This record gives sequence, C-alpha cells and structure tokens, in this order.
Amino acid sequence: MPYVDELIYVHGRACTPCLNEKERFDPTQFQESIVQGLNQTGSDLEAVAKFLDASGAKLDYRRYAETLFDILVAGGMLAPGGTLSDDLTRTEFCLFTAQEDLETMQAYAQVFNKLIRRYKYLEKGFEEEIKKLLLFLKGFTESERNKLAMLTGILLANGNISAHILSSLFNENLVKEGVSAAFAVKLFKSWLNERDIGSVAGSLRKVGMDNRLMELFPANKRSCEHFSKYFSDAGLKELSDFARNQESIGARKELQKEVQELMSQGEPIKDIIVYSKEEMKKNSISEQTMISMLWSCIMSSVEWNKKEELVTEQAIRHLKQYSLLLKAFTSQGLSELTLLLKIQEYCYDNIHFMKTFQKIVVLLYKADVLNEESILKWYNEEHLAKGKGMFLEQMKKFVEWLKSAEEESESEEEAED
Repeated sequence: MPYVDELIYVHGRACTPCLNEKERFDPTQFQESIVQGLNQTGSDLEAVAKFLDASGAKLDYRRYAETLFDILVAGGMLAPGGTLSDDLTRTEFCLFTAQEDLETMQAYAQVFNKLIRRYKYLEKGFEEEIKKLLLFLKGFTESERNKLAMLTGILLANGNISAHILSSLFNENLVKEGVSAAFAVKLFKSWLNERDIGSVAGSLRKVGMDNRLMELFPANKRSCEHFSKYFSDAGLKELSDFARNQESIGARKELQKEVQELMSQGEPIKDIIVYSKEEMKKNSISEQTMISMLWSCIMSSVEWNKKEELVTEQAIRHLKQYSLLLKAFTSQGLSELTLLLKIQEYCYDNIHFMKTFQKIVVLLYKADVLNEESILKWYNEEHLAKGKGMFLEQMKKFVEWLKSAEEESESEEEAED
C-alpha cells in the first residue's frame, strides 16, 4: 500500500505514479540511458546501431530527438553556441571523439542511416539538428568541424538530409571568419567522393542552393574568380567549374531578359546588336549560345496567329525585320548550323509552323544569314530526328537547286581556268 504523499490524483481518483513513465519523459533519465548504453558498446558502431534500434522501443526518441543527436555527435547535451553542458552526464564514445578519417565517418553515417530508417519520424529532427550544429561551428575545434563536415557530405550523398541545411553556412559570423568556406571544402570533398558533380549539382538545384554558393564568402570576396581559385586550390576544380557555369547561366538569363525588353520597346536593331555583342564579350558567351538565345527572343516577342495559312506570312514578315540581328551572330559555320537546328526544333514543337520551315530557311538564305554549305550539311547529316521526314521533304527541291547552282558555279570556274 503506497504512502499518501506518493498518491497523485487523476480525474479525482487516487493513483500511484508509474516509474517507467517518469523515466520515459525525463530528459535527464533519457540522457543517462543513452550515455550508459554508448559507454557499454564503446567504439563498436555495429553494437551502437543495435543498441539505438532496441532503445527506441523503450525511450521517447520523438520527444528527445535533439538530446539523442547531441549525444551521438558531441557526447552530451549542447548549450547554445556549441559548448557541452557541464552539469549533465557525457560519453567519450561519439562522433567528435572518433578517428578523423573518411572511413570512420562513413561508418558513423551508417549508424544514423539505420536509426532514421528504423524510426522515420526522426528524419525531420535530424535535419534540424544538422542545421543547428552548422550554426555552432565556431564552438567546435577544427578536428570536430572536419569530422562533422565529412559526415554531412556523406549524409548529403546518401540522401539522408537535404542540401537545404547548407543555408546555415551563410550565417554572417561564420562567413566573416572564413569558417563556412573551410567547412564547405571538407564537406564537398566528402560529398564528391560518394557522388559525381552532376548528382551534387542536382541536389543543390532542387533546393535553390545552386546559385548561392558565393555566399560562403564575405561580400568583398564574392566573385567567381575568388570562388574558383579558393576551391581549385583546395582540389575541388569540379565545384569551381560548376560555379562558373552557374554564373554564366545567370548572366545569359539576364541578357535574354534585357534583349527581350529592348525588342518590346522597339529599339533599333543596330543598338540591340551593339548591346548584345558587348554582353557576349563581357560574359564570355559563345556565338552559338548567343544565336540560340536570340532566336528564342525573336520568336517569343510576338503573338502568333493560330491559323497555319496565316502564321507563315506573319513569320516571314517578322523574321525579315530581325534578319540583320541574326546575321550579326552567324559569322561561323557552326553558328549557322546551330540556328538551323533551333529553327527545326521550333517548327516541330509548334505545330502551326510545321509547314513553314522551308520558307524560313529560304528567307534567311536570301538575307545572307545562312549559306548553302551549312544548309547542305544540315540536310545531309546534321538534322535532328524531330520531324526529319517532313522537313527533309520540304527542303528537297531547294537543296537540289543549291546543288545545281553550286555545280554551275564550279563549271564556270573551270571554264575560266
């Protein structure tokens, strides 16, 4: 029979407290249980994974996810800033006291992977924990930061966490003191050890981080040149090339937007040419990329008639207006071929233009935008599969005329010789 002072009242009825429940909802008891288990398993990570799996049935992982992850990473509860709380039990068997090498970090990643697979509800809490730990980087030693960076890279590669956690690295204080950039080097090395740059880029793009990597540096160092040198010197040329490509894509998007604006305002073609050439040079954009972009700008600057018999006339009139612009960016045979492929693709993708392809090509030939050599090359070997049969049939008579004209020219030259 319990003592009276041990009684608690629920809905007016006297009950005795359940010790198991008390332990279950007591953070100190929870921490002691985890620490004790880790001390018993020691550095045997397979045993650690089994212990954590079994403990989830007895302990409230859902309520104390942060405590659990703090202990597994740092050995005990972390106070704000990243220091260990002095008054609570700790363990020496955790990520921060482990050996600093990739193989050990991969083994730790497996522990977290198994735990989260077993208890799916921990997934969100784990991601929040990583974001918090990144904000605490200044409170950790260099070795602890290195281990956390390697682990984070592996977790990102395995899809255990989202690249969205990288937003913590843009913290002003971490960036200012160079902590973010140094951490990123270790993280990306680890990530790229597991996955190729295409996979890494895809993960970054998915959460909108692909265009934010410059933010790892202070504003006065936030340039593609500095970024490229920093990561290339650290052995991450793939990442610096990716950043350069992203900057180039951004510049092209801005240029396309500006050219479309100039067209909509009815600016003279010669002014659009001068502006486009300056931007092309400044941003190291190839003529082939430029002609593709200009074609898209020209074709999107008008509302097209939905009737097939009227759209051809409209297209010819519109393209005559911009033929000088196209001519300015087809000084190379490869640029002409690029334009031909863009025209083919556009006519195939826009059903009302299916019968307009040949008329567009002839117009641009007469306007000296396309020459016979590029047209014949397209016809004989370089055309796309899209609408191939229809477009080749449309071009058959014109190509025959080009060939006969070429033969006549050759005959005349021979006669003169």
